[in-house]
Order: sequence, then C-alpha cells, then structure tokens
Amino acid sequence: MRATVIHGPHDIRVEEVPDPTVQQPTDVVLRVLRACICGSDLWAYRGESARQPGQRIGHEFLGVVEEAGPGVNGFAPGDLVVAPFVWSDGTCAYCAEGLTTSCPQGGFWGSVGSDGGQGEAVRVPFADGTLVKLPAAAASDDRLLTALLALSDVLGTGHHAALGAGVRPGSTVAVVGDGAVGLCGVMAAKRLGAERIIALGRHQARTDIARAFGATDVVAERGDAALAAVRELTRGEGTHGVIEAVGTEQSMRTALGIVRDGGSVGYVGVPHGSGTGVDLGVMFDRNIGLRGGVAPVRTYIPDLLPDVLDGTIDPSPVFDLTVGLDGVPGGYKAMDERTALKVLVTP
Repeated sequence: MRATVIHGPHDIRVEEVPDPTVQQPTDVVLRVLRACICGSDLWAYRGESARQPGQRIGHEFLGVVEEAGPGVNGFAPGDLVVAPFVWSDGTCAYCAEGLTTSCPQGGFWGSVGSDGGQGEAVRVPFADGTLVKLPAAAASDDRLLTALLALSDVLGTGHHAALGAGVRPGSTVAVVGDGAVGLCGVMAAKRLGAERIIALGRHQARTDIARAFGATDVVAERGDAALAAVRELTRGEGTHGVIEAVGTEQSMRTALGIVRDGGSVGYVGVPHGSGTGVDLGVMFDRNIGLRGGVAPVRTYIPDLLPDVLDGTIDPSPVFDLTVGLDGVPGGYKAMDERTALKVLVTP
C-alpha cells in the first residue's frame, strides 16, 4: 500500500510500504476513507520534534474495517469506524476512568513501528477499546463524513480544553489560537453554554469560522494590546475561562493575562515554550486554575457523536483544502505557510 512517511525537516513523501496485517487477535485492518493533517504534525515537519527517517506520520482517520482478528467482538468487516488519535485497550484502570491517553498498552499512530493515519490502510491494535462505530449511511454523505473525521482529534481536543477552562452556562470564555483546535474550542464552548466567547485571531477567514461556530467577539491584537482589548470587553475583569490552543510562551502569557481572578485556563496546545509563560506566584495570588493536556478523545466521542450526526454541531468548515494521497506533501507546505487551515486527505 501507499502511506505518508517523513524523512526529515520539510521532507514528506508518499511511498510504498508493507500492507498491514492482523498480528494480534484483537487487531483489525482498516481501509482509510478520510484522514487529515494536524497542526501538531507541523512540529515534526519543521524539525522541532524528532522523527526517524522513514517513520510513518498522521493520527486522524476514519474508514472501513477490512479484516478483524478472532479476538475482536465489536466490529466486523464492512463496519464504518472512527479512530481516536491514541489507541487504548479499554480495560485498564485509566481507560475505566476515562483517561485513555494514559493506557499502559496504548500508543500514538505514527509512532515507531506503528501505521500512520495518512495512508491507505492501518492496523488498529485493541480495536474493541479504540474504535467507535459510525452509521453505515454516513459513508455516502461527504459533508457528514468530513465532520465525523473531526472526532478523531480536533473536536474532542477543543472539548477537552473547554472542560479544562471550566466552561459553563452563562460564562464568558476567551480562545487563544485560531487554528482548527482553537476553532473547535469555540464550538465546544458554545455547546457547553458559554454566553460570550471572545476569539483571538487576526486572519479573517479563520475568525469568520469562529463567528459561525459561536464567537461573539473577535480580538485581532496580540501581546499587551490583546490583554487590554479583552479587559475592555469584560469591564476590566477578564474572562471566566480561557482555552489555550497554541502552546507557546506568548500564548500562555496571554491566557493567564486575560483570565479573571478565580478563573481557569484549559491548555491543549502542544507545549513549545509555554512553560516559560507560567508564573505560579501570579496564579497563586489570583487563584487561577490550569488544567488540560493531551485529550482523551476516545472518552468524548460517544458524547459528541450524536450532535455531529444530527447537525447540532458541524466542524467540517475547519477543513479548507482537500488533497489525495499524492497531494499530502503539498498539504504540509500549505499548512506550514498558513495558506491552509486544515488539510483533508482522501486516500
């Protein structure tokens, strides 16, 4: 089969690789119908996250089960399924608590020795604990299929950030980051009942999506000017919660600067210098909470899925460029240059 591999910074290739096979009784082999490129993939693309030459890449996908091992009970060939970006056994203490990303037998797609999502097929370990079945009819609905793909990562990650930020009905929330996760954070905050949602971003195509997803205000300034703008919108108090979806020092400083005393920051931006933006003394004095991390999206999919299926929420607009498998290298370039928000891949 063909799959996307990374050989070094800015060196993404689509190559012939061995077909996946059932190796353990609990495996399935899945034919990929939709995949995508994540903003976190760009850290490897830029050389800021180490990868071995020839390592697979991509962790967001959905598709059809082609073969199921004898130990798989919940899935059969022909089932349409979505995979969260981490596989998990579904039986350990962490999985039982909903923290599937800490499963001792779990792992990330594209890690050394595993298949990546940006390919024609994937071997899925612990299928019963990992995959979620989708209605078969969705396979013939292009828009719905694209919306369902967001369940594999960005929608659940935005939801995780909103929960970490303590979003509740009637609250005021700010969202730092206008990428796909930040935009899904806007959607999640709206879904959880936030009354006012302030999106920080300066790219109109993205802030237009933010408004469509529920943002009531947009702040284009950065740094101290952004702090002043948010404070002005909130009678000088700041917001009850902040979704931090970038992971840099500036984004964390902004988040802590615009949250009101007693509020919370939900952080899901992959940390790249954000720790230097955290002053525990300031947080202590102002009673600011900080909660987030890698999102256990497998736990959230059953809750979010019905709202995607009935159209209550539609994250599909975050995908603004579609490529075939051969177009994946160009998709990385487009996202790296910010000419694309999030690239959909149709193998």
